[in-house]
Amino acid sequence: MVPKIHSLGGYIHEYQKSVTNPEAFWAEVAEGFYWHKRCDTVLEWDFKGPSIKWFAGGKLNITENIFERNLYTIGNQPALIWEPNNPNEKTRLLTYFELYKEVNKFANTLKQLNVKKGDRVAIYMPMIPELTIAMLACARIGAVHSVVFAGFSANSLSDRIIDADAKIVLTADGGFRGDKITPLKNIVDEALETCPDVEKVIVYQRTNSKINMVEGRDIWWHKAIEGMLEECPAEEMDAEDNLFILYTSGSTGKPKGIVHTTAGYMVYTAYTFLNVFQYNAGDVYFCTADIGWVTGHSYIVYGPLLNGAQTLMFEGIPTWPDAGRFWDVVDKHKVNQFYTAPTAIRSLIALGMEHITNKDLSSLKVLGTVGEPINEEAWHWYHDHIGRNRCPIVDTWWQTETGGVMISPIPGIIPTKPSFATLPLPGIQPVIVNGDNKELTGNSVKGNLCIKFPWPGMARTIWGDHERFRKTYFSTFKNLYFTGDGAQRDEDGYYRILGRVDDVINVSGHRLGTAEIENAINSHPLVNESAVVGYPHSIKGQGIYAFVVCGELSTGGEEGIRKSIKMAVTNMIGPFARPDLIQLVPGLPKTRSGKIMRRILRKVAEGDASNLGDITTLLDEEVVDKIIDGALVPVKR
Repeated sequence: MVPKIHSLGGYIHEYQKSVTNPEAFWAEVAEGFYWHKRCDTVLEWDFKGPSIKWFAGGKLNITENIFERNLYTIGNQPALIWEPNNPNEKTRLLTYFELYKEVNKFANTLKQLNVKKGDRVAIYMPMIPELTIAMLACARIGAVHSVVFAGFSANSLSDRIIDADAKIVLTADGGFRGDKITPLKNIVDEALETCPDVEKVIVYQRTNSKINMVEGRDIWWHKAIEGMLEECPAEEMDAEDNLFILYTSGSTGKPKGIVHTTAGYMVYTAYTFLNVFQYNAGDVYFCTADIGWVTGHSYIVYGPLLNGAQTLMFEGIPTWPDAGRFWDVVDKHKVNQFYTAPTAIRSLIALGMEHITNKDLSSLKVLGTVGEPINEEAWHWYHDHIGRNRCPIVDTWWQTETGGVMISPIPGIIPTKPSFATLPLPGIQPVIVNGDNKELTGNSVKGNLCIKFPWPGMARTIWGDHERFRKTYFSTFKNLYFTGDGAQRDEDGYYRILGRVDDVINVSGHRLGTAEIENAINSHPLVNESAVVGYPHSIKGQGIYAFVVCGELSTGGEEGIRKSIKMAVTNMIGPFARPDLIQLVPGLPKTRSGKIMRRILRKVAEGDASNLGDITTLLDEEVVDKIIDGALVPVKR
């Protein structure tokens, strides 16, 4: 059993235990799992390398801790509840025993296709049960899954397949999203034109779209699993064997393949899920994230299933067929814990109250938010109208790299405060550091958020580039993991996340590297150069503001070039990375050494150029006035 916190006193006691003797604390948590062999050492670490090993020498398989550990007690209970995009389509429900059999069948399928322990499998699928089955089948046989969000372009998919050196791609003919169909197989076909090492593509039939099946390479899912046994022995894994790679944007153009390993990730996601959502046996838990992002990995699949939970997976979007869709799902399945993004909440606020007033929502006990800090207005609306003033909100802060929630209220135990993530979970030791590498002690301080001690769920490396891992997270501040976020600690010791301090924009909870977007914009034949910054957006939290220098305009004029730039970004990355605002400028503010002074562009995008600081190092100060004069937002001077 995973230990559960039941009171504020219990939280304080557990937290003190976890920072006084972290090894003993996490060893105790790990005792609740099934191991082939217990670990030799709980923790070995060095942030200089960096090198982090949890439960070294331990042998296990994460899927045995989902299935064999639970089958005799809850085998006939629901594991996965799938709600389709179309409310008129039938819900699918898989018990733990049924999911176990499907995972084994697909694991045997992969083995028959010569997928071995350590091989990488790329998954580019819609939000259907087979996506979860595919992930767990990989874990069952020791293959490393690399899920790519099914909104990425062919170019982005190809980059990720090549970087991971995946030998198999799993996809579907298409994916439903509201009233649209995403042509997933066509996108895979385009991506694979530049991926010669992919041996097989398994295609699930979801939309009955007309597609091309490449002879010798492509196999229908239903054909591939025909005759496969429902038993598949789990591969014995070392605690530090790789479990999955998940790509996230960085401040340079190339995406980072974040690597999570088996035992530490298992222990941490199971512990945080149980405590952050105060899950009780029989509850129905609904996370609205896509499994293509880390939230779906940790809190739709692994965290809930490791706790024997009923986890609800939703294929659709919150606004189709109308803006009451989330709340219809909550009422239909009597959802107890609901976890979504502030962007979704803000978009639903904008669509009015008529989609909420006739909903029951009485089953809800805990509300959660993820992906970005939630603003006070959205927090109060969520609390008052969805939680009906009785459901605590867990405003969770964490990252792809952390594996699981790091700072969050524990509902009903830690008092909440709008727009504050509140307190660290047991085992997490946050510090706030200024630019001089000095830790700011006490309360009422603001600076860079770092973590000074390892936790089991943390990433171990960037796939194929450990030096980049060191530079990105461990070189800015000595002997600390740097989150890239700014934070304040208030008079109560509560943490408030202030957003990114590096060149990463948080759009609707998705981290996008500005360099990645700039590369896509610069691929346009009429663009000379560009600079991208974030700006405040009423729905997305942050929008994308692009300053673009063109050599000449096309026959379509400014509007025509804006449209074609957006198309270039869509083709290279995906529609979610399209700039919201594109300002065509005569030049960019550069220092004499040629460096773009991005803080000036950020100020303009934020609508406040009243204090631009020292601009005497600029090569051409006049360009700043021209940018301000042509700004697409009102700018205070």
